[in-house]
Amino acid sequence: MTKNHLVNETSPYLLQHAKNPVHWYAWNEDSLKKAVSENKPIFLSIGYSACHWCHVMAHESFENEDIAQFMNENFVNIKVDREERPDIDDIYQKVCQIATGQGGWPLSVFLTPDQKPFYVGTYFPILDSYGRPGFGSILRQLSQSWNEKPQDIKKASDNFLEALQKTETIKTPTKLEKSILDEAAMNLLQMGDLSYGGFGSAPKFPNAANISFLFRYAKLSGISKFNEFALKTLNNMAKGGIFDQIGGGFHRYSTDNKWLVPHFEKMLYDNALIPINYVEAFQITKDHFYLDVLKKTLDFVGREMTSSEGGFFSAFDADSEGNEGKYYVWSKSEIKNILENDAEIFCLYYDVTDGGNWEGQNILCNNINISTVAFNFGLTEQQALEKISECSKKLLSTRSKRISPGLDDKILTSWNALMITAFAKGYGITNDTKYLNFAKNCISFLEKNLLKNGQLFRTFKNGNAKINGYLEDYSYFINALLDVFEIYPNSKYLNLATQLSHHLIDHFWDEKNQSFFMTSDNHESLIIRPKSNYDLSLPSGNSVACFALLRLFHFSQEQKFLEISTKIMETQAQMAAENPFGFGFLLNTIYMYLQKPLEITILNTKDDKVLDYLQKSFLPESIMVSIESDKQFEELSKFPFFSGKTFDSDSTNIFICRDFTCSLPIKSLEELRKNLEK
Repeated sequence: MTKNHLVNETSPYLLQHAKNPVHWYAWNEDSLKKAVSENKPIFLSIGYSACHWCHVMAHESFENEDIAQFMNENFVNIKVDREERPDIDDIYQKVCQIATGQGGWPLSVFLTPDQKPFYVGTYFPILDSYGRPGFGSILRQLSQSWNEKPQDIKKASDNFLEALQKTETIKTPTKLEKSILDEAAMNLLQMGDLSYGGFGSAPKFPNAANISFLFRYAKLSGISKFNEFALKTLNNMAKGGIFDQIGGGFHRYSTDNKWLVPHFEKMLYDNALIPINYVEAFQITKDHFYLDVLKKTLDFVGREMTSSEGGFFSAFDADSEGNEGKYYVWSKSEIKNILENDAEIFCLYYDVTDGGNWEGQNILCNNINISTVAFNFGLTEQQALEKISECSKKLLSTRSKRISPGLDDKILTSWNALMITAFAKGYGITNDTKYLNFAKNCISFLEKNLLKNGQLFRTFKNGNAKINGYLEDYSYFINALLDVFEIYPNSKYLNLATQLSHHLIDHFWDEKNQSFFMTSDNHESLIIRPKSNYDLSLPSGNSVACFALLRLFHFSQEQKFLEISTKIMETQAQMAAENPFGFGFLLNTIYMYLQKPLEITILNTKDDKVLDYLQKSFLPESIMVSIESDKQFEELSKFPFFSGKTFDSDSTNIFICRDFTCSLPIKSLEELRKNLEK
């Protein structure tokens, strides 16, 4: 019988370690009891399937027989997929931040049997190197300390726990006013790389919510430099190697400041969050370049990350055949063999050279205007674009025959909800029904498989849903339901959003600290009940809940939704102004609140020019619902948002309401433009 207990897990990350000589356990009651009964420290290793350095540490240390033997004899070794258990990851990432000033994966934590941390780090090489202690040395030292210096261990764990508890302190409420947005926008722009866009230096992450905030602040202030910086960032990302030029979709981050060399993993959440930026860029500029990036990204997810049942998979690994990026890069000779006479135009456009731009190979990127390419080859711009497009299809076909990076095919409620939003927004500006169908099918999938007795589950794999839903699962899904409702107003979406919001408030709300816990009141008890407040690679559950409840208040007029949304904003507004990088999504919510949401109802969509104009306008403070038929309107008339309005079967009527005051029915595009300009 194997002593590695991961073989029956569903997480692809845990299954990657099921054949290690380390006697791994999953995080569960049995493994925690084992540590207590044997009085052994716990070695907790947290990572995820697409994590490059997780693979490196596994290969160096966890596949090493000598290391594994020492771990098995002296520790209870527990593996956690941070995507399945964000609560455990959040707690011990905070510990790592306290101890080292930074976090990341793999996260390596040594715990007492009662789960208190006493030593923490991220990647450890097997031998002392890179200025880091070797993993073998750490194991021996900590095992010795556990046996010979228990008071030192207790002191360290008590100090960590005390510091952890201080991270959950009450924040003093701040009055919500425009100065918060002014301070945040200036602070955020000061962090920007004015040469290449993005924030800070390498490595560079997309930070989608911060880009959206700059767009909103530009509209609010009338200061163009905020728009210009956001557009520069999106342009350079879309032309760089972080964007998969022929296959669509974005890689996790750029290892350099020019967006050229990505860390090649592809995460579902990035490919859900980033498209929103390109939707907004198109609405602001009407430049089809942004629309093209949006479509390529959504098409990639639809083609390669969608299950036959309608859910979306989690991630593609960075590595294939043991090498990072091998699946995505090209030699010029290979491109010549495939494209023959058309190779030169493709290579000029995508900066392909004999020497390559990365480790002797070429990451496709675009640093030249199509007009220059067209002129060089005696073509019109349209002809040049068509030729490059045909070449891209040929290379994509060839690439699809390569050995693909590993796919993490578990389905997470929260990430799927983000993707629903992206497809809904994509449908809004393209009117392409396939995008709407992806969104609707995913909602149906989540309802069928991850919603039981009014409660959400976190993860789905091999026909099984497990782990109680977290704050982000509820808040993201509520928000996604509202996004789909706005463009396809089926009352069941609004009813479900309302039902889940009541559950969220009843089981997650912390009245004392005026914010939501990450876990429900019936969740497994950990050393603290964690909170999620920072918008980083993912928006925090609190920020999204705040945004969703603000919108839901306008549909329902339930005061509780507005009260809770306002409390979250007030307790975090000052932190958001001072540290906008970590509060982009919350700042977008504060923007909507201060602008007083613009309630737009389109009754009878027969005038498609009006609908097209509204969908393609940048109206980030709006809540906009388009109703096609009188039957649809009749089903929705019970909601306060639609009260006092009448459906005209013969013509399109638009109602615009703000601050509880509504316009008379607007019947023409010209009249609509005038009203919005006010």
